[in-house]
Amino acid sequence: MTVKVGDVLPNAVLTYIPYDAQNPDACGLPQQLKTHEAFKGKKVVLFAVPGAFTPTCSEEHMPGYVEKVGELKSKGADIVACVASNDQFVMHAWGNLYKVKDDILMLSDANGELGSALGLVNDGTARRMGPIRLARFAMIIDDLKVIYIGVEPAPGVTVSGASAVLAKL
Repeated sequence: MTVKVGDVLPNAVLTYIPYDAQNPDACGLPQQLKTHEAFKGKKVVLFAVPGAFTPTCSEEHMPGYVEKVGELKSKGADIVACVASNDQFVMHAWGNLYKVKDDILMLSDANGELGSALGLVNDGTARRMGPIRLARFAMIIDDLKVIYIGVEPAPGVTVSGASAVLAKL
């Protein structure tokens, strides 16, 4: 079943490497993030990409959020987070490339736990990207409740882009 507006975000364990302002080039130790603990009582913009460093994700999706993260937060987002099927080290490196610091939380769903629970995974085997890849989507979550979901119907970035999400905040 695919997540829809009004649903409660599934509880899942994701991983990330926290940004360290004292040593921004260091790769710290992976941490777990439990969605219900981290997002309870908060307004969260969560956008998902099939893969860090891939063309559409790097050229279209991520730059829009990097550019608009301040606007998203000024319109009420407590957390802006990016999630992908890559491991936490790749997500950390991708965040460093875009200098997101701690403005955008770079989350790994390498086991597909959240994506599978949301019903938003694709099989990337034909493209040699592995059997579990997140679909391209964005959602607004308010105190664990999904209040906006935009799943891309075709290649490219429209309903999951930062401008689309900003219009819904």
